[in-house]
Amino acid sequence: MSGENKTKEQLTKEAETLLKPFLARKAAGEKIGPKDRMAIPSQDMPAQDPIARGKNVAEVAEGYGEAQARLEAERCLGCKNQPCVNGCPVQVPIPRFIAEIQNGDFKAAVDIVKETNLLPAVCGRVCPQEKQCQSECTLGKSLKDVNKSVAIGRLERFVADWERANNKVTIPTVKPKTGKKVAVVGSGPAGLTVAADTAREGHEVAVFEAFHKTGGVMVYGIPEFRLPKAIVQAEVDGLKKMGVDIETNFLVGRTRTIRELLDDDKYDAVFVGTGAGLPKFMGIPGENFVGVVSANEYLTRSNLMKAYDPAKAATPMYQSKIATVIGGGNVAMDAARMALRLGAEQVHVIYRRTREEMPARGEEVEHAMEEGIIFDFLRNPTRILGNEQGRVNGLELLKYELGEPDASGRRSPVAIKGSEYVFDCDLVIVALGNESNPLISKTTAALNVDKKGRITVEGESQQTSLEKVYAGGDIVLGAATVILAMGEGRRAAASINKLLAN
Repeated sequence: MSGENKTKEQLTKEAETLLKPFLARKAAGEKIGPKDRMAIPSQDMPAQDPIARGKNVAEVAEGYGEAQARLEAERCLGCKNQPCVNGCPVQVPIPRFIAEIQNGDFKAAVDIVKETNLLPAVCGRVCPQEKQCQSECTLGKSLKDVNKSVAIGRLERFVADWERANNKVTIPTVKPKTGKKVAVVGSGPAGLTVAADTAREGHEVAVFEAFHKTGGVMVYGIPEFRLPKAIVQAEVDGLKKMGVDIETNFLVGRTRTIRELLDDDKYDAVFVGTGAGLPKFMGIPGENFVGVVSANEYLTRSNLMKAYDPAKAATPMYQSKIATVIGGGNVAMDAARMALRLGAEQVHVIYRRTREEMPARGEEVEHAMEEGIIFDFLRNPTRILGNEQGRVNGLELLKYELGEPDASGRRSPVAIKGSEYVFDCDLVIVALGNESNPLISKTTAALNVDKKGRITVEGESQQTSLEKVYAGGDIVLGAATVILAMGEGRRAAASINKLLAN
């Protein structure tokens, strides 16, 4: 999965040694068959030393160099039926862009990716490729190990980083002005995708962001050590160069309502991509003690407000010695790893199933374990304990065992009666997912939502119950992934462009 035991220099040298004779064979006109490609070892991702990185917020994964990228690309079988493309929510032409890496034309490769994905540097870092494109890879299936699939995400990251590092970034062509106006509510991955795709058609686009910085979950939710904020800002800057107007500190539903945007400000279409920002809690005794926070708040303070830099941070942060994180998803991994970087001497992840059932990416779990995060599986809190000052000083945990699979196919946890015990800690971070903020639905008459407060849309058009109003991303899906949100944004943009073409 990763190359923490070797430096980037060592991995690069190994790749160069293997690549040189391989390229020589190709230059001599020798046919390279599937067996030759299957014999190439998968390339580990260079990364910071686990001990060192637990004390800084610099990016953990360092990215492929040219030799590693080209060698990994040579593993691609170039399947004509392109199963990997079917596994991609935005249908990136994967074999085509990898073929250009094989040719050494990295600019051509990234341009192909951007035909359908305008955020390759982001998606290459945070998308769960092992559950999407790489799960469909013929090579991985042939080797009976998804971890041996072609590292599509890492290659996508490589060409995007190469383009930026070499000042080769090109702004998408914008068609002549149409005179039509599009309002995009929220600057997360869905909103940015809609803004780009509608701006390309020549429409006047404005993005309204409630926070003081753009990027949505990519900025407030995903830590710097996984996704540097400069990369997200570069994507936003690209939109501005396309003519997109971005207004921050603009809370739709309060600053202006959806109806006011349409009727008073004369927008011809509105896209709602406000995400899922209302955290869930456990509903157990003690959740009101000082030292109990949602992962949403914890990560927002850490990422958006840079609490990891106390000398410059504009927000207070609760200091702890023993931090606990409740949950098993990617957000739980981010919160646990951030707690370590904020100075906790010990960090525990409490999860009521086993590692096999964890929804978090395998790479993120592996990185957390390497950094010293302790995982307490088959455990769940029953109450939070506090001292006389109302501060957290412990958790009561109940032990579980796995029973029969639930509706999702994961084995259901079954409580072991009488197995409660007390666990000492001074910080509890609840990472059990988020629900939709009700502000938009409560201030927009006739906008239909489901019982969980998510906006309902018609099929793949992404149109809401209101004329000219579309929605996508987590506000429709619930907490999902960056690439799924982008997929919804692409469909919504297509619908908006079709509407405004009439």
